[in-house]
This record gives sequence, C-alpha cells and structure tokens, in this order.
Amino acid sequence: MNTHQKLHLRIYPYKQRTKNGITPIYVRISIDGKRSELSTPHKINLKHWNTPKQRLKSGTPNEFLINSNLDAIETNLKKLFVLSLASNKHITPVELKNKYLGKDEKANLKTLYDAFDYHNKKMEEKVESGLTSSATLLKYTITKNKVVDFMKHRYRKEDLPLEELKYKFVTEFEHYLLTKDGLQSNTAFKYIKNLKRIMNIAVELEWILANPFAQFKCSYKSPERIVLTQTEIENLINTEIEIPRLSEVRDVFVFCCYTGFAYSEVHKFKRDDLTVGIDGEYWLTTYREKSKERESVPLLPIALEIVQRYEEHEYCTEYNKLLPVNSNQRYNAYLKEVADLCGIKKHLTTHIARHTFATTITLSNGVPIETVSRMLGHSKLSTTQIYAKVLDRKVSDDMQILKGKLHGNTNSVQQKRTS
Repeated sequence: MNTHQKLHLRIYPYKQRTKNGITPIYVRISIDGKRSELSTPHKINLKHWNTPKQRLKSGTPNEFLINSNLDAIETNLKKLFVLSLASNKHITPVELKNKYLGKDEKANLKTLYDAFDYHNKKMEEKVESGLTSSATLLKYTITKNKVVDFMKHRYRKEDLPLEELKYKFVTEFEHYLLTKDGLQSNTAFKYIKNLKRIMNIAVELEWILANPFAQFKCSYKSPERIVLTQTEIENLINTEIEIPRLSEVRDVFVFCCYTGFAYSEVHKFKRDDLTVGIDGEYWLTTYREKSKERESVPLLPIALEIVQRYEEHEYCTEYNKLLPVNSNQRYNAYLKEVADLCGIKKHLTTHIARHTFATTITLSNGVPIETVSRMLGHSKLSTTQIYAKVLDRKVSDDMQILKGKLHGNTNSVQQKRTS
C-alpha cells in the first residue's frame, strides 16, 4: 500500500466571487503540496459561516442540509483517496477531484491550448464582424505559437493542463523569450501580457479558480521615440525629388506628420472622407482600428495642399482614394530612399510621422495635450503623454524666455541700487 501521500481538505467560502453578499462554498484538495479546487452547489451569507469548524453556524437557514452535504463530500473524497492508496497508485489533487465528479480526467481537463483556442476563435468572429482588427488577432496567434514553442523546449510537451500551471511557468517563459528567443524586454512584456489575458478568461469561464500569473510584473520601459525636428521636416518638404514613386511617398509621409494619422488610416481614406467642419475648414475623421476611438483632425494648410495635389492622380481617381498610398512594406522601403535624398540620418518609418505630429507639430507649438490626445484618438491621456516628449528645442526656447525675464529683473534691481 502507498502510504507516503497525505491528503488535506479545507472547506471555505470563496470570498473573491461574492455577489450581493452571497458567497459560493469550495473545497480545497491538497496532496503533497499540490492542490485543486472543487466547487460545491452551495452558496451562503458570509456572516453565517463558522471558519474554525468549516461549516454553517448552528441555527442558520439550511444549516442541516448544507452541513450534511459538506460532510458527505468530505467523506467521499477521503474514501476515494484511501482506495487510491490501497491500490498503490499515485494520485494528484486534480485526479481525485475528477474521480469524485465521475469525469474522464483526460476528456474534461482544460489545457492552456484550449484557453488560447477558445479566445482566438471568438476573436476570429469579431474580425469577421468588423469589431476588431486582424492585427490584434495576429498578436494572439503569435503569442500562442510562442507559448507552444516554450512548452516544447521546457517541458517536452505541446500543451499543459491549466490546473498544473504555477507562477514558475511565467517566470521561465519570460526567461525563454529574453534568452532563447532573443527578444527585447518590452516585446517579451507584450507576449506575457497577452498570456495573462488568456488566463483571466480561463478564470472567468471557471476552468481554473485563479490566475497563477496574476502577481507577475513585467518591467516595461518607455521606448525612446524618434521624431523629426522642424528643420528635418522642412528639408523633406523643400527637397526636389524627380522620381514619382518617391515624391508620392514623401508627400504621404509629410501629410501624416501634419495630421497624426497612422499608415493604416491614411491607406483607407477615400476622396469623400474629406468634409467641412463646424468652423468651415476641411476635416478628416475616422475610427482607429486599434482602439475604436474617434480620431478627428482639421487639416493644416500643408496637409490640405497635399490632398489637392493628388485630386486628379490616376490611382486616386480609379480607386476613389484620398492619396496614393503604397503597401506598408513598400512604403517603408521607399522612405529609406527618401531619407537619403533629403539628407536625414534617422530611420524613417510610418510611426515616426505620428510621433512627429504629437511632438514637433503640436505640443512643441503650444497645443494643449488634451487637444492632441483627442486628435490622435487616444482613449487615455496617459497614452498621449508617452508620445508627448518635449523636444530639446522647446526646452531651449522656454529657457530663453525665462532667461530674458530673469535678466530684466536683474537690470531693474541694479538700476534701483545705482539711483
């Protein structure tokens, strides 16, 4: 007989799932340091619970019925455990729970792959309905692949039961991403954030009692965002570019610098998206794919002039487009050539134009951050604050103003002393 395993049962109200003062009763099954949670059909008022006795207090409603049933659950779990010992079989808390429930443990045990599969299928339906972007679905698909690769590397398995996942899993996953996968810490953080989201959904579905990764904190560092200075923007605008494909890309990039729209949004704009606002000026309005927030921007003269320049462009008229925008890959490749022609040493990408609008064009010229946040379509002001890095030129200008004020005050004091 196997007498080495030890069973401990604890019956308790699961306070985190209290609703309207009513709490469900759970049984915690612990065997040799491992545990599993078994939900009971009973829900009680917390004030009726006797913690030391792990039963309802005497004289409370349904005391006899509920306490008798809890006695039966405890007795049956102990019997099943003893039978396992007698047959000389090693048993885990999850296996004991499934035996009590009469389940085929392999058929009913939910796994990490199941959780990803459930989430991603729901997201696929949202993509088809236009409720979310395919890019968001792709992020979770990649995260799933990363997790599977990690499990193969660390556990020699492609999947693991949710019940077996512990805090250690996510610490080792982070280490794998940083070392074996060679990712930067911010990129690893994004994958772990997605994994924690999947685990939270598993909790909501009651596949597991709690997220074992909930307390894991990633060290996210705000990236140094590259922006163009006003001088570099003027170089872009004033440089003569005779190659049409490059001059078009330059114009689209400058348009983004003066509107803050992302590549995906400019790529979608049609000719009739340009509307007259309440101020009689031309505006462009869209909803961001990423956040679904409204993004509405009045066009500055340079941006409007670029739009008018391409009103009769063959591509724009044939496909009803506001601007001739290439595929993202080709657009970024051409930007490198544009930067070389304009003498710009920075690596131009679609994102730099949006950062430039937030800093050089708006914030550095005194536009309030709340206004910038609204034009960028941010749901939280803190998101704009990441973009809103005050440029050295703006700091210099502000200090020159302060220097002038201080110098004026100093002269006034000196004049008073000499008079």
